[in-house]
Amino acid sequence: MSRFWKIALIVIAVIVVVTIGFRLLHKPTATGGKHRHGATADTSADSSKDGQPGQDNAPVPVTVEPVVSQNVPIYLTGLGTVQALNTVTINPQVAGQMMSINFTEGQSVKKGDLLAQIDPRTFQANYDQAVAKQKQDQALLATAQSTLKRNQALVASGYVAALDMDTFRNNVGQLQAGVTADEASVRSSKVQLDYTRIISPCDCVTGIRSVDPGNVVNTSTAIVTLTQVHPIYVIFYLPEQNLETVRNAFKGGAQLEVAALDRTDSHPLANGGVLQVIDNQIDTSTGTFKLRSQFPNADNSLWPGQFVNVQLKVSTTAGGLVIPAQAVQRGPDGDYVYQLQDDKTVKMQPVTVASEVGASKVMISKGLAVGDQVVTEGQFRLKPGSKVQALKPGEVPAAPSAAELQKAKTKGQQGGGRRGG
Repeated sequence: MSRFWKIALIVIAVIVVVTIGFRLLHKPTATGGKHRHGATADTSADSSKDGQPGQDNAPVPVTVEPVVSQNVPIYLTGLGTVQALNTVTINPQVAGQMMSINFTEGQSVKKGDLLAQIDPRTFQANYDQAVAKQKQDQALLATAQSTLKRNQALVASGYVAALDMDTFRNNVGQLQAGVTADEASVRSSKVQLDYTRIISPCDCVTGIRSVDPGNVVNTSTAIVTLTQVHPIYVIFYLPEQNLETVRNAFKGGAQLEVAALDRTDSHPLANGGVLQVIDNQIDTSTGTFKLRSQFPNADNSLWPGQFVNVQLKVSTTAGGLVIPAQAVQRGPDGDYVYQLQDDKTVKMQPVTVASEVGASKVMISKGLAVGDQVVTEGQFRLKPGSKVQALKPGEVPAAPSAAELQKAKTKGQQGGGRRGG
């Protein structure tokens, strides 16, 4: 036998073995298999005919809620940063040794409270010297004025020359200027002496100090930074397309309400804020404009440097149509809801969402009317025309009765017998 026929026989043998194995692995378990598959297909076709559920299908339990009308506040949201009303870096105004620090880090201090003390001895000596010089010149001035007054009475008698009188008057004027200069020197020395007592310029909160007692400081040494947090600013940004809306709402000095929320928008950190100013230019690099609001911050819920989400109330829509947010579904043609009809079936109703209302509701601008019932839970089991069992929020379907259970069991057994025939 030639080599060609050997190879051909081997190939034929392999094909036969593979075919037998495939048939053994896929052998039907019962002769009624074809009938079962056929019956299943027929049943599926019947149940899906015309896109309608079968008449024997039980209604789908769903939760429905009505469309309600209410006044809806319109908010613009943006990212914001908390900023202190005043931020003051405390630097000494005179040089010297730091004698004491009179505050605790993080302490709230009042305007005029003593923060630190610089060694005052040199400045006290300069002040005392200036006061002494002032008193000396005041005494000389008094003597000169007395001499001038006595000689004025002798001029008419010719006992004093007119030239001497000019000298007396000039001497008085010179000493008066000296006394005035001494007064300025005393005030200057007093200011320098007062600078050794570093006091708080506002009602603020102290930060972490940079200097310890005993160090020699000068006018470039930063001792501590103070922040004023009552009230407090929140700086935030909005897209430039909102500029006209905000400006129209802010006309005439209207009080626009502002709320600060946490980074996840889960709860408000502070309410009672008001818009103070709209910046005079748009940031061309980001397409946003800056706004500043002010909060009382009585409970210290806002802290300088904190990032927050900001809600700016610009208007209120009267009679807005509101539904739960979970009722709105998104499809290829846009947003829609399942609306309950009089025959207890549902239809897909396209809607237009105008804005969010709080954390769980939305306002609808088109597609619904007051009183319409929309499905809020159970949508995943629905399609247009599905029969439903409408439940109120929190309501659960009633448990099936014994008769209903028996009926369903009997129906299942009969269906099984037909499939096996």
